[in-house]
Amino acid sequence: MSERGISLKEALKKWEEKHKQKASEATVIHLYGHIPSIEKLDASASTLVKCEKLSLSTNCIEKLSNLVGLKNLRILSVGRNRIKSLSGIEALSESLEELWASYNQIDKLKGIEALKKLTVLYMSNNKIKEWNEILKLAELPYLEHIVLVGNPLEQQLSRTDEWRSKMARTLRPALKILDGKALGRTEED
Repeated sequence: MSERGISLKEALKKWEEKHKQKASEATVIHLYGHIPSIEKLDASASTLVKCEKLSLSTNCIEKLSNLVGLKNLRILSVGRNRIKSLSGIEALSESLEELWASYNQIDKLKGIEALKKLTVLYMSNNKIKEWNEILKLAELPYLEHIVLVGNPLEQQLSRTDEWRSKMARTLRPALKILDGKALGRTEED
């Protein structure tokens, strides 16, 4: 028998009881590996107006939604969920600097090009298989650190040693670290 998941609203209520603080006043909120799992980002997400780091990894979230009120959010951790699309992430265009979204089911990066302040992107073990999706990252002027290991496109291009050089050519001059390794001089050229 599996336990029913809960909404973000319910999880935030439990968080407030545990931390004796209003979630709307907190700058850091950790709800990773929540039991029972969070299934949905409901309208309560938009009440987290002071939150700078929101950790929602290891839950059952399928969709990024109701992010409009998170005007101060700099780090969003949503790894190990069931997210299929980044649609909705555009709401964080003015503040988001780091997106941790590894181990999901994301195959399209639509919406990511709005995140002009993004410096760190962890998207390993998703389902990105088309180079056109990577080209969206070229629109992010400060993107320095990317992890895309375990995506079908990375696996395919790594077999022929094209991956690192092609990524360096596409995402320079900002890109400095790819898949945990600093880019070398030969890759820069």
